[in-house]
Formats: sequence, C-alpha cells, structure tokens
Amino acid sequence: MTALMIGISGKELTSQDIENIMHPSVCGVILFTRNYENYLQLKLLIQHIKSMAGSDFLIAVDQEGGRVIRFSQPFSQLPALGTLNQIVLNTPEQVQAYAHLHGWLMASELLSVGVDLSFAPVLDIDNGSEVIGDRAFSSKTNDVISLGRTYCGAMHHAGMKTTGKHFPGHGTVVADSHFDPAVDDRSFAEIEQTDMLPFSQLIRENCLDALMFSHVIYPQICDQAAGYSSVWCSDILPKIGYAGVTISDDLNMKAAEYIGTLAERYQACQQAGIDMTLVCTAESATELLADIKADKKLRFTQLVGQSKLIKNQPFWEQKQWQLARKALENIQKQS
Repeated sequence: MTALMIGISGKELTSQDIENIMHPSVCGVILFTRNYENYLQLKLLIQHIKSMAGSDFLIAVDQEGGRVIRFSQPFSQLPALGTLNQIVLNTPEQVQAYAHLHGWLMASELLSVGVDLSFAPVLDIDNGSEVIGDRAFSSKTNDVISLGRTYCGAMHHAGMKTTGKHFPGHGTVVADSHFDPAVDDRSFAEIEQTDMLPFSQLIRENCLDALMFSHVIYPQICDQAAGYSSVWCSDILPKIGYAGVTISDDLNMKAAEYIGTLAERYQACQQAGIDMTLVCTAESATELLADIKADKKLRFTQLVGQSKLIKNQPFWEQKQWQLARKALENIQKQS
C-alpha cells in the first residue's frame, strides 16, 4: 500500500480537511504559503492536526531557502543553496560551515513548531534545468556531494530526517516538470556517473533517510517516469544499497499527468513499490481519497522529527539558535 501526504486548504482546518486527514491512507500533511499566517497560527494548526491524527502523523514542508520558502519571518529567510559559494568567498571550510549552519537553522526552527520534515536537501546538479537552478548546491558533482553530506549532517544534528531529491537527478532536464512533460534521453551510464552520483554516494554513507523521485522519464532505462517506475524503485535502488523510504513527487504536477487520472497515477505508484506519494492540493486529495480504501493506518515513525530546542519557547529566544544565527551572519560579513 502506498501512503499519501496531502495538502490542506488554508490556515485553519475545514471539515473536509479533517475528514481527509483521518483517512487511514493519509500519513501526513504538506504545508504551503497558503497555510501560513504567523508563528502562533502555524504552531496551533500543527497542534490541531497532531491532536487528531497522532504524534506519528507527519507534518512536512519545502523550506529550502531562496525562492523555495513557505514560511516567512520569524523563520530565517535563508539564501538558495546554489548561492553559498557566492556568499562565502573565503575558504572551502567557511563554505562548509555556512552549509552546516544553513541546514541546522532551517531544521531546528521547523522542528521547534512541530514540523517533522523539510524535504531537503536538493541533490540535483545545476546543469540547465529551469526548475532546479540555484536550488542545487552546485554545477559540480563533487561539490554537491560534499555540501550535501554537510547539510545532511546538520539536519541530523538538529533532529530532522533527510530527504534527498529528486532521484535519480532532475538537474540536466531543462523542462519544469511542474508545468511540462520532462524527458532525459541519456543512457544509464551517463546518468549514473553524473546526476545520480550524489544520491548513490550519500546512500553509501547512510546520509539519506528518504528519497523523493522525480517525475522525469528516462526512456533509455524505463518508459515510465521515475516515480512510477519499478525499475528505478525496485531494481536499481536495492543495487546501490538503499532501503529507506521512497517518495514520489506531487501527483498534480504536469509531468505526472500522462499516466491518466489521479487514481491511475496513485495506482502506478503502488505498482512501482513507492512508499509514499504527495497530493498537494486539498481538492485533489478529496478526489483521490474517495477512490482509496485501506485496512490499517499507514505511518512512517522513522521520519518523525525530534527537536533539540525547547518546544514551548520561541526558537529565537533560545541561546543555541542565537549563537547559530550570529555565526552565520559573521561568516557573511567576513566574505
């Protein structure tokens, strides 16, 4: 059975949101800008969700930095990962320190309000993709591996599990899979030695707790998009030693639509062996859940976050956070 992580409609739960959340196939909620007004509202929303669905019900967001930030201040408005080498102009050690602080601040702030996961880090290579660009650490594979390793370590240090995305690599595909079909016609050998390398290396180093698949089709390997593909999920992943959670990107994305209806897309994920898939609008979640039956609740307790900060005190009042923010700002000033 493939679990669903769903979107909700607004800043408070509607009766339909509550019905969707309580469906046994739903393992979590992914939040967006539409769900955020301020710190207190967000904290109360998350408490409401977990009071109904349980502490093992996942709350997730994409809070990468740069152009992918869902929650505004007081959450740190961190720069895009791809700009780290421009911000920090001194030594490689300082770039690594900045990456660590970036990851720790992002994860610690979210965990302190009850968010379990930010789907991070992006391990794609910046190689011409319209949707990836400066969301990636670098255009150089070795830099993506090195900075990705540091970022994962920082997230783990904060108490958050990591999600490498978008496996096996979206950075060389120009099309934005949110709005257009996306195809990468290279051979497996080319992909394995470039875009896929950060994923396989960090899998070997036990840095990744979850993998989010792209909706890109790699026709030299399989005629299905990676998130629908048993070849990628059940054949290739075990060969590179991965046994963690597999997640398919939003079923509403344009590149996901070719398979058919929402129900058919979900069924394709099931057949591929995907553990969890995203349905990011409340309307689509309602539509799909009407067609799904489940015998038991689906949960991923291994992905639940464990905040190291004091949860009943705002993160910005805590010494550990203050020191990390000051260190990050000092690196910027020295550059």
